[in-house]
Amino acid sequence: MLLDLGISSPQIDDATRGFSFRHDGPLDMRMDPSRGESAAEFLARATVRELTEVLRDYGEERSAPSIARAIAAARANEPIIGTRRLAAVVAQAIGTRTRGDWRQDPATRTFQAIRIFVNRELSEVAEALPRIVSLLASGGRLAVISFHSLEDRIVKQFLARASQPYAGDHAAARLAIRTRDLPGAPLALTGRAVKPSAEELARNPRARSAVLRSAERTVHPLPADWPRGYVQDKQAWSA
Repeated sequence: MLLDLGISSPQIDDATRGFSFRHDGPLDMRMDPSRGESAAEFLARATVRELTEVLRDYGEERSAPSIARAIAAARANEPIIGTRRLAAVVAQAIGTRTRGDWRQDPATRTFQAIRIFVNRELSEVAEALPRIVSLLASGGRLAVISFHSLEDRIVKQFLARASQPYAGDHAAARLAIRTRDLPGAPLALTGRAVKPSAEELARNPRARSAVLRSAERTVHPLPADWPRGYVQDKQAWSA
Protein backbone atom coordinates (compact mmCIF):
# COMPACT_ATOMS: atom_id res chain seq x y z
CA MET A 1 0.00 0.00 0.00
CA LEU A 2 1.38 3.39 -1.01
CA LEU A 3 -0.11 6.64 0.27
CA ASP A 4 0.96 9.79 -1.57
CA LEU A 5 -0.43 12.54 0.64
CA GLY A 6 0.44 15.49 -1.57
CA ILE A 7 -2.00 17.38 -3.74
CA SER A 8 -1.18 17.15 -7.43
CA SER A 9 0.44 19.88 -9.49
CA PRO A 10 -2.62 20.13 -11.80
CA GLN A 11 -4.78 20.81 -8.74
CA ILE A 12 -2.44 23.55 -7.56
CA ASP A 13 -2.16 25.12 -10.99
CA ASP A 14 -5.91 25.12 -11.67
CA ALA A 15 -7.12 28.53 -10.45
CA THR A 16 -10.72 27.33 -10.25
CA ARG A 17 -9.81 24.93 -7.42
CA GLY A 18 -8.65 27.73 -5.13
CA PHE A 19 -5.61 25.95 -3.71
CA SER A 20 -3.03 28.57 -4.61
CA PHE A 21 -2.69 32.29 -3.97
CA ARG A 22 -0.52 32.59 -7.08
CA HIS A 23 -3.61 32.43 -9.27
CA ASP A 24 -6.76 34.41 -8.57
CA GLY A 25 -9.77 32.15 -8.27
CA PRO A 26 -12.68 31.17 -6.03
CA LEU A 27 -11.79 30.09 -2.50
CA ASP A 28 -12.90 26.48 -2.71
CA MET A 29 -9.96 24.21 -1.72
CA ARG A 30 -12.10 21.06 -1.51
CA MET A 31 -10.58 17.90 -2.99
CA ASP A 32 -14.13 16.96 -3.96
CA PRO A 33 -15.94 20.19 -4.92
CA SER A 34 -19.31 18.44 -4.73
CA ARG A 35 -19.07 17.68 -1.01
CA GLY A 36 -18.53 19.52 2.23
CA GLU A 37 -17.85 23.12 3.13
CA SER A 38 -15.71 25.31 0.88
CA ALA A 39 -12.93 27.52 2.23
CA ALA A 40 -15.00 30.63 1.51
CA GLU A 41 -17.96 29.23 3.45
CA PHE A 42 -15.73 28.40 6.40
CA LEU A 43 -14.19 31.88 6.43
CA ALA A 44 -17.65 33.44 6.31
CA ARG A 45 -19.03 31.67 9.39
CA ALA A 46 -16.01 30.89 11.63
CA THR A 47 -15.44 32.84 14.83
CA VAL A 48 -12.13 34.55 15.51
CA ARG A 49 -11.34 31.79 17.99
CA GLU A 50 -12.06 29.05 15.44
CA LEU A 51 -9.94 30.80 12.83
CA THR A 52 -7.08 31.17 15.28
CA GLU A 53 -7.19 27.49 16.23
CA VAL A 54 -7.26 26.33 12.62
CA LEU A 55 -4.36 28.56 11.59
CA ARG A 56 -2.35 27.58 14.65
CA ASP A 57 -3.06 23.84 14.68
CA TYR A 58 -3.02 23.09 10.96
CA GLY A 59 -0.69 25.77 9.63
CA GLU A 60 1.65 26.16 12.60
CA GLU A 61 1.14 29.86 12.03
CA ARG A 62 2.76 32.02 14.71
CA SER A 63 0.66 35.04 13.76
CA ALA A 64 -2.64 33.13 13.90
CA PRO A 65 -4.46 35.58 16.24
CA SER A 66 -3.52 38.61 14.14
CA ILE A 67 -4.56 36.92 10.89
CA ALA A 68 -7.84 35.70 12.39
CA ARG A 69 -8.76 39.19 13.54
CA ALA A 70 -7.81 40.62 10.14
CA ILE A 71 -10.02 38.09 8.34
CA ALA A 72 -12.96 38.91 10.62
CA ALA A 73 -12.51 42.65 10.03
CA ALA A 74 -12.15 42.26 6.26
CA ARG A 75 -15.21 40.05 5.82
CA ALA A 76 -17.32 42.62 7.71
CA ASN A 77 -16.77 44.96 4.79
CA GLU A 78 -16.83 42.45 1.95
CA PRO A 79 -17.04 38.63 1.77
CA ILE A 80 -13.69 36.91 1.25
CA ILE A 81 -14.40 34.67 -1.72
CA GLY A 82 -11.22 34.92 -3.80
CA THR A 83 -7.70 33.59 -3.30
CA ARG A 84 -5.91 36.85 -4.03
CA ARG A 85 -8.13 38.75 -1.58
CA LEU A 86 -7.38 36.30 1.22
CA ALA A 87 -3.66 36.48 0.46
CA ALA A 88 -3.81 40.28 0.57
CA VAL A 89 -5.61 40.25 3.94
CA VAL A 90 -2.95 37.94 5.41
CA ALA A 91 -0.08 40.00 3.99
CA GLN A 92 -1.53 43.17 5.45
CA ALA A 93 -2.01 41.49 8.83
CA ILE A 94 1.53 40.22 9.30
CA GLY A 95 3.65 42.02 6.73
CA THR A 96 5.63 40.48 3.91
CA ARG A 97 9.01 40.04 5.62
CA THR A 98 8.45 38.75 9.12
CA ARG A 99 9.46 35.11 8.79
CA GLY A 100 13.20 35.14 8.27
CA ASP A 101 12.65 33.10 5.11
CA TRP A 102 11.77 35.70 2.50
CA ARG A 103 11.17 33.04 -0.13
CA GLN A 104 7.92 31.99 1.56
CA ASP A 105 4.83 34.05 0.85
CA PRO A 106 3.19 35.27 4.09
CA ALA A 107 -0.06 33.54 3.08
CA THR A 108 1.51 30.09 2.63
CA ARG A 109 0.71 28.74 6.09
CA THR A 110 -2.79 30.21 6.09
CA PHE A 111 -3.67 28.52 2.81
CA GLN A 112 -2.18 25.26 4.03
CA ALA A 113 -4.14 25.38 7.28
CA ILE A 114 -7.49 26.11 5.65
CA ARG A 115 -7.00 23.43 3.01
CA ILE A 116 -6.10 20.82 5.62
CA PHE A 117 -9.09 21.76 7.77
CA VAL A 118 -11.64 21.85 4.94
CA ASN A 119 -10.59 18.40 3.71
CA ARG A 120 -10.03 16.81 7.14
CA GLU A 121 -6.63 15.74 5.86
CA LEU A 122 -5.01 14.86 9.18
CA SER A 123 -8.05 12.94 10.40
CA GLU A 124 -8.16 11.01 7.13
CA VAL A 125 -4.51 10.00 7.52
CA ALA A 126 -4.92 9.00 11.16
CA GLU A 127 -7.99 6.90 10.35
CA ALA A 128 -6.50 5.30 7.23
CA LEU A 129 -3.21 4.02 8.67
CA PRO A 130 -4.57 1.37 11.08
CA ARG A 131 -7.19 0.27 8.55
CA ILE A 132 -4.48 -0.33 5.96
CA VAL A 133 -2.38 -2.36 8.39
CA SER A 134 -5.36 -4.64 9.04
CA LEU A 135 -5.53 -5.35 5.28
CA LEU A 136 -1.87 -6.24 4.83
CA ALA A 137 -0.72 -9.85 4.64
CA SER A 138 2.45 -10.90 6.43
CA GLY A 139 5.36 -9.36 4.51
CA GLY A 140 3.16 -6.71 2.95
CA ARG A 141 4.48 -3.17 3.15
CA LEU A 142 2.98 0.21 3.93
CA ALA A 143 4.76 3.22 2.42
CA VAL A 144 3.68 6.81 3.01
CA ILE A 145 4.95 9.97 1.30
CA SER A 146 4.09 13.09 3.28
CA PHE A 147 4.76 16.72 2.41
CA HIS A 148 4.53 18.72 5.61
CA SER A 149 5.44 18.24 9.24
CA LEU A 150 1.95 17.66 10.64
CA GLU A 151 1.06 14.68 8.48
CA ASP A 152 4.61 13.31 8.71
CA ARG A 153 4.38 13.49 12.50
CA ILE A 154 1.21 11.37 12.45
CA VAL A 155 2.85 8.79 10.17
CA LYS A 156 6.10 8.71 12.15
CA GLN A 157 4.38 8.30 15.50
CA PHE A 158 2.00 5.63 14.21
CA LEU A 159 4.77 3.53 12.65
CA ALA A 160 6.90 3.89 15.77
CA ARG A 161 4.08 2.75 18.04
CA ALA A 162 2.94 -0.09 15.78
CA SER A 163 6.49 -1.47 15.65
CA GLN A 164 6.73 -1.85 19.44
CA PRO A 165 4.96 -4.16 21.91
CA TYR A 166 2.06 -2.49 23.71
CA ALA A 167 2.41 0.48 21.31
CA GLY A 168 5.57 1.49 23.14
CA ASP A 169 3.62 2.29 26.29
CA HIS A 170 6.15 3.27 28.97
CA ALA A 171 4.00 1.93 31.80
CA ALA A 172 3.72 -1.47 30.14
CA ALA A 173 7.48 -1.49 29.53
CA ARG A 174 8.04 -1.35 33.30
CA LEU A 175 5.91 -4.43 34.00
CA ALA A 176 7.65 -7.57 35.24
CA ILE A 177 7.41 -9.40 31.92
CA ARG A 178 10.31 -11.16 30.21
CA THR A 179 11.18 -9.79 26.80
CA ARG A 180 10.51 -13.10 25.07
CA ASP A 181 7.00 -13.12 26.55
CA LEU A 182 6.05 -9.73 25.12
CA PRO A 183 3.47 -9.78 22.30
CA GLY A 184 4.91 -9.30 18.83
CA ALA A 185 4.43 -5.91 17.20
CA PRO A 186 2.24 -5.79 14.08
CA LEU A 187 4.78 -3.77 12.07
CA ALA A 188 8.54 -3.71 11.59
CA LEU A 189 10.23 -0.55 10.34
CA THR A 190 12.08 -1.02 7.06
CA GLY A 191 14.66 1.72 7.49
CA ARG A 192 15.00 5.42 8.07
CA ALA A 193 12.96 8.17 6.47
CA VAL A 194 13.92 8.87 2.85
CA LYS A 195 14.10 12.40 1.45
CA PRO A 196 14.58 13.48 -2.17
CA SER A 197 18.09 13.66 -3.53
CA ALA A 198 19.64 16.77 -5.04
CA GLU A 199 19.20 15.20 -8.46
CA GLU A 200 15.49 14.61 -7.89
CA LEU A 201 15.01 18.14 -6.58
CA ALA A 202 16.64 19.50 -9.73
CA ARG A 203 14.03 17.63 -11.80
CA ASN A 204 11.08 18.31 -9.50
CA PRO A 205 11.46 21.24 -7.05
CA ARG A 206 7.99 20.56 -5.59
CA ALA A 207 9.40 17.39 -4.02
CA ARG A 208 11.58 19.42 -1.65
CA SER A 209 9.46 18.72 1.43
CA ALA A 210 8.63 15.07 0.67
CA VAL A 211 9.41 12.40 3.27
CA LEU A 212 8.96 8.67 2.60
CA ARG A 213 8.47 6.29 5.54
CA SER A 214 7.71 2.57 5.34
CA ALA A 215 7.11 -0.51 7.45
CA GLU A 216 6.43 -4.20 6.87
CA ARG A 217 3.58 -6.29 8.30
CA THR A 218 4.88 -8.98 10.64
CA VAL A 219 3.48 -12.45 11.31
CA HIS A 220 2.11 -11.34 14.66
CA PRO A 221 -1.66 -10.83 15.02
CA LEU A 222 -3.14 -7.42 15.63
CA PRO A 223 -3.86 -6.61 19.28
CA ALA A 224 -7.40 -7.34 20.40
CA ASP A 225 -8.06 -3.63 20.97
CA TRP A 226 -6.49 -2.49 17.69
CA PRO A 227 -5.99 0.39 16.95
CA ARG A 228 -6.53 1.80 20.43
CA GLY A 229 -3.34 3.36 21.71
CA TYR A 230 -1.62 3.35 18.33
CA VAL A 231 -3.06 6.61 16.93
CA GLN A 232 -2.77 9.81 18.92
CA ASP A 233 -5.58 12.33 19.15
CA LYS A 234 -5.71 15.76 17.51
CA GLN A 235 -4.00 17.51 20.43
CA ALA A 236 -0.80 15.53 19.76
CA TRP A 237 -0.68 16.33 16.03
CA SER A 238 0.46 19.91 16.55
CA ALA A 239 2.37 19.34 19.79
